Amino acid sequence: MLKQYIDKIPNGLKNRYSITVIAFVIWMLFFDSNDAFMLYKLRSELNTIRSEKEYFEVKIEETRLDLDNLLNDQEKLEKFAREKYLMKNNNEDIFVISVEE
Repeated sequence: MLKQYIDKIPNGLKNRYSITVIAFVIWMLFFDSNDAFMLYKLRSELNTIRSEKEYFEVKIEETRLDLDNLLNDQEKLEKFAREKYLMKNNNEDIFVISVEE
């Protein structure tokens, strides 16, 4: 019974080198720590990280431009300080309105 199945295998796959290569390929694809599924997962993670890197590079450039504007324009600096840190002049009062839901 086993002889019938062995006879159906092509002669090129019966030698020990072919069996070794097939076993090696199966091992590398499914059982190794760097198998095909792990490589796919790592590649998709790398693509995600690259897109995040591009996003943050754009944000860094915007922040640098804002900083340059703040350092060179006194009116923008005052506006920024008033909006972000609630700073005021001596003759002004600040009213903070918060909406509670």
